[in-house]
Parts: sequence; structure tokens; C-alpha cells
Amino acid sequence: MTAGLASVLAGARILPVLTVPSVAHAGPLADALTAGGARCAEVTFRTPDAEHAVKAMAAHGGLAVGAGTVLTPEQAERAVAAGARFVVSPGHDAEVVARCRELGVPVVPGIATATELMGALRAGLDTVKLFPAEPLGGMGMLKALAAPFPRARFLPTGGIGPAHLSAYLSHPAVLAVGGSWMATADHLRRADYTAIRRLTAEAVERSTG
Repeated sequence: MTAGLASVLAGARILPVLTVPSVAHAGPLADALTAGGARCAEVTFRTPDAEHAVKAMAAHGGLAVGAGTVLTPEQAERAVAAGARFVVSPGHDAEVVARCRELGVPVVPGIATATELMGALRAGLDTVKLFPAEPLGGMGMLKALAAPFPRARFLPTGGIGPAHLSAYLSHPAVLAVGGSWMATADHLRRADYTAIRRLTAEAVERSTG
């Protein structure tokens, strides 16, 4: 699964995590993210328009769009039908993982403990979402989990901001870092796509510096 996700991310190490309140935001948001240098994005299934936002942003063509906060196999099916190229879940649900495998898309389950990580590895997954990363202990927690499980690769998400990026990205077990600070609910409410472009560009620059 790592190779599949890594191929989709195409070397990108910053994953904007988006909660899109209306499909009307999808086009301008995709424009702002790509202008800032983003090559991928995760649209969370937390709003009624999430499925339509995935479809619109996938059609934009400049981003590899995935679906986040996927809780059920049915949501995974809808997300992939809408154009999602990968699926991210806040926890490890065996039925979601199985359906994503049937659909042929990389799936990244969330884990918060060593036991959950062992379960994901046993299921044949080697890329997991450490969630919520900062409340769990941030880099200290990631290092503690990575040491006994050298095969695991992490997509830390949750409470992460620009100040945390360098530390996470410097760890060899981190495939990419997910975060919502680049396009917050307030940015979208104010249609502040200039700020979204700027924050995305800053994050991308930090990831390649």
C-alpha cells in the first residue's frame, strides 16, 4: 500500500486537509492550492457537499484528490466514484480497508496506539495516519511508535501547524504531513483564497527546503 500511496502523492509531502462547506468553494480552492504548489489534497467527508467537492476538485486536474474521514465502506465507494484517488480514515476499520482494496485505491487508516499499529501492520498495511498527532504527543509519540516498527510509515495529522513541520518532515518514517491550517473554515467563510495560496506556498517551501 505504501507504494500505491507514494505514487499518488508523487513526492508531495504536504497534504492539505479540507472541510469544504459548499461545492461552490471547490474550484477557487483548487486554484489556490495548485497556485501555492500543492499537488494533492484530502477532502473530508464531514459536510453534505463533500462528495461533490471531491468530484469538482478531482475534475480540476491539478491535484491528486483523496477523501478523508471515511467511516464506512459505502462512503469509500461514493468517494472513489467521485474521483478520490486515495482514502483516509480516522481509525482502522477492516471493512473500509477491504472495500478500498477491492476498489483498487490506497487506504490509510488512523491509529493512536502501538496495539492499533500492530493491527494495521498485521492486516498488510504499512502506511498509517497518526491521529490526532499533536494531542497524542506529537513527535515524541511518533518517534516512540516508529522505533519498534521500522516498517511503518506515517501520515501525521491533527493539531499540526507550520511550527511543527520541520520536525515531522525530518523523520524518515514520515511519508507526508496532513494539516488544515492552509485552508481553514474561516478562510473559506471569507473566501480568502489569497491567504490559502500563501499558506500553501509557505508549507510547500518548508517541505522542500
